[in-house]
Parts: sequence; C-alpha cells; structure tokens
Amino acid sequence: MNTGRPAASPTPGPTPAPSLIPEAVHRRRWAILAVLILSLLIVVLDNSILNVAMKTIATPPPHGLGASQSALEWAINAYTLVFAGLLFTAGLLADRLGRKKAMIFGMLVFGAGSALAAFSGSPGALVAYRAVMGVGGAFVMATTLAILMNVFDREEQPKAIGIWTGGVGIAIAIGPITGGLLLEHFWWGSVFLVNVPIVIVTVIAMLVLIPDSRDPNPGRLDPVGVLLSVAGLVLLVYGIITGGRYADFTTPEVVLTLGGGLVVLTVYVLYERRSDHPAIDVRQFRNPAFSAAVAAIALVFFALTGVSFFSVFYIQSVRGYSPLQTGLLVLPLAVAQLIFAPRARLAVARFGARVTCTAGLLLLTVTLSAFLLLGTDTPIWVLEAILFLQGTGSAHVMTPVTVAIMQSLPREKAGSGSALNNTFRQVGGALGVAVLGSLLSTVYRAGIDDSLTALPPGARHAAGESVEATLAAAQRLGPEGEALIGPAYAAFIHAMHITALGAAAVAVLGAVVVALFLPGRGAKPAAGDGNEHSEPARSPVDAREP
Repeated sequence: MNTGRPAASPTPGPTPAPSLIPEAVHRRRWAILAVLILSLLIVVLDNSILNVAMKTIATPPPHGLGASQSALEWAINAYTLVFAGLLFTAGLLADRLGRKKAMIFGMLVFGAGSALAAFSGSPGALVAYRAVMGVGGAFVMATTLAILMNVFDREEQPKAIGIWTGGVGIAIAIGPITGGLLLEHFWWGSVFLVNVPIVIVTVIAMLVLIPDSRDPNPGRLDPVGVLLSVAGLVLLVYGIITGGRYADFTTPEVVLTLGGGLVVLTVYVLYERRSDHPAIDVRQFRNPAFSAAVAAIALVFFALTGVSFFSVFYIQSVRGYSPLQTGLLVLPLAVAQLIFAPRARLAVARFGARVTCTAGLLLLTVTLSAFLLLGTDTPIWVLEAILFLQGTGSAHVMTPVTVAIMQSLPREKAGSGSALNNTFRQVGGALGVAVLGSLLSTVYRAGIDDSLTALPPGARHAAGESVEATLAAAQRLGPEGEALIGPAYAAFIHAMHITALGAAAVAVLGAVVVALFLPGRGAKPAAGDGNEHSEPARSPVDAREP
C-alpha cells in the first residue's frame, strides 16, 4: 500500500576511511618496506657478526687486536649505550628535520663508522668507532618504523610491521654465518667493512624510493636528559666491567663509578619527572602492565645477550669450532625465533599475554639452567637443542610484550612506545653483557689463579682475565704451557655454569613480574589506550607517525 511517503532507504553502513597516502607512494609501499628492512638488517646484522668475530679479535696481532675480555665487552656496549641513549633524540630530530634525511644521515654515519672500525689499530680505537656506529644506528632505528607507518594504510600496518620485525630474525640467522665466511677468507676487519657497500646501495635506494615526512609540530629536544642517561649508563657499565676485570668490586674505582652511575641515573629520573619535554616520559611507568612489559623485554635481552657473549667462547675456545662452524651452530636459536615469533599471537589469543609470556620465560629459565649439562666433550646436539628451545621461549615473550607496550599507551604515543621498547631492549642487552661478562671473568679468575703461579705477576694477571688470554699465555710458553690448557677449560666450564645460573635467575625474575602484572586473557584495554578513540586522522606523509 502506497502511503505517499518515499520508501526508507537502508541505513548506510560505515564506509572505510579513504586513503590519505598519495597514490605514487602507495604503489611503491612494498619496495619502500624492502629498503626499510635492508636498513634494519644491516644495523642488527653487525652485532650478530661481531659475536662470532670476538675470539678472532681477541687473538694477538697480526691475526687480531689482542683485545682483552673487558675491551670486547666495551666493543659491544659502546655501540649499545650510544644507540640506546640517542634513540629518543634521533626520533625528535627526525620529526623536526625530516625522517628521510635523518635515516640517510644515520646510514652514512653507520657506514663511516664501519669503515673506520675495520681498520682499527687498537682495541681502544675499535671501541671508539663502535660508538660512532651507535650514533648512526640510533637514527636508522628511530626512523624505519616511523616511515613504515607513513606509507601504509592502517589496515595494512600490522602485516607490514610483522614483516619488518621478521628482519631482526633474518639478521640473527645470517649474521653469524656471514661473519664466519668472512673470517674464513679475510682478516677480522672484514666483518665491519662488509657494511660499506650495503650502505651505499641502501642510501641510493632511499633517495629514489622513500618519501620524506616530518611532524609539523615537533617536540622539543631534551639534551640534558640525553646527557644524564648516557653518562649514568656509562658509569654504571664501566664500574661493572672494571669490577669483573679485577675480580674485586670493593676498589675505590669500582665503588665510585658504580655509585656515581646510580646517582646520575637517579637525578635523570627526577629531572625527567619535572621536565615538560622529557626524553622518556617516566609517568608512563605508573601503568603496571606497561612497566611489566618493559621490564620483561629488558630482562629477556639481559639474559640472552649475556649468554650469547660466553657461548661463542665455549664453542670456539673450548670446543675448537671455527667461526663459520660457530655461525652454523647458533642457527637453531634464530630459526626458532623466525618460526615462533609470528605465531606467538596465536598463543596470546588462546591463553592470554600473561600465561604466554610467563611460560616463555620459564622455558627460557630451563634452557639457561641446561647449560649445566655442557662440558668439554658433551655431544654438540645438546647445545643445539638448548639454543632452539631458548629461541622458542624468547619468541613467546618478545612479541607479546611488544604488543603490550604499544597497547598500554594512547595511539598518538605509538612512536614513544616503539622507542621505549628499543631503548630498554638495548639497555638490557648492554647490562647483560656487562654483568654476566663480569661474573664470568670473576669466577674464571678464581678458578684458574692457582694454575698460573709459575707466571710473573703481570703476566699472571693478564692470563687470568679470560680463557682466551690463558690459552694465549700457554701458547707463548710452548711445551711447558700445555699444562695450563686443561685447567683453563675446567675453569671456564665452571664459570659458564655459574653465569648461566645467574642468567636463569634473571629469567625467573622476569616470569614473576609478568605473572603478577601483565593482563590476563580477555582483559579489557586500559582507559586511554587509543584502541576505541584516537586523534582525527592526519595525512601520514605530512604528519607524525600515528
């Protein structure tokens, strides 16, 4: 029956938001992602290559630099501390000056530092040039994710970020093998020089493909906060490494640097709380889930990076494998991360972040404790199984806690959350190398000291610093030095066991933290997380990362 009124039209459903990305940029978004992954790959790859090269760098000239264990720790930590300390400032400069410009600057500095490191004439020079590489790495890492968020529509961002994250696993997998191949055929500096041609190709691709973007209202810089954070961390790590080198944490040098580092970091936190433009907004840590997630990722990298440091010496110095063989032997850890990191979200969907992360950390604890099974003649497949399970456990922690960090913050704070995630991962790794490396040195020296009584006092102190130093001293002594080899292996195995138990204790602490504070299955997002409401959309190519 016709009532004379027009027929009601069906209620229109929500229409998807139109893409705000220029079509020319949108068409080449996957090529841009490939360039971003290549830049990320080179930054992460270099650290994994260095792990394999440490024994070679520790050998006396002309084959190496004769670097002590403490110098090797600093070669790792000089990069990590500068990287972590500059990450937020690099992000703010990128927002202000343009992310493409900042990324190219970072790649050029990283390439220059790599070339200088390749031709280092001393361990001290290597440490300095590694710090230069850390400056470049900070600008690269601070901009890759921001550029990614600016060239992909929101619905494609999770897939793109998943592929981007997989770049880390690829670097972990191929880094040791690449390093091993280079050391088989070239001198130790080749592990750094290989970066230079890759940097050149990547910079050319950036110039051609990547659009520039910046924040029209960039935040203010925080130079005081950056200086305080870097100074505090350097003092703290220096005290830890020095105490391990001398096997004495009560000397004035160690006490003053450790105490000074803690004081400076305390001043840093107080300053950031009062600042209206902090490098790190410490108020975010009032959210228990956010704090637990940040603590978990720092503790995981503390344990894994420290263990990776002494694993190389076990495989090469004690078991006698070559650098290339070492690279192949550590593959199971990377393969497990490649397999399980993208699938960890399925475990979270079924069991919740709390259960998944707690189980992952407990598995990590078991595998760290399993280092007690390793001796001088243990079948090598035991180590392979341990490393695979370590990768499995860590994959079920790193992916969920990264998601928890991002979801604990408002959407407009996504860039800050990403920077915090990377910062605490790097700081955790630096402290892991310093603390666990110092523990290894202290226990090793105590175990080998009685076997070095025939050496002069100066030579005795140097030979007791690490297993590599003892083996070098034994080689210099000729036939008489053969008596040192057995005690050196035994002392190292004992020190490795104690250090692994220390790392396991850290993993247990992480499990307790996430079990108490991470949200369980079905927990609703905290108010203000930005999942339901967010700022009005702004043009991704012109504005800050969403």
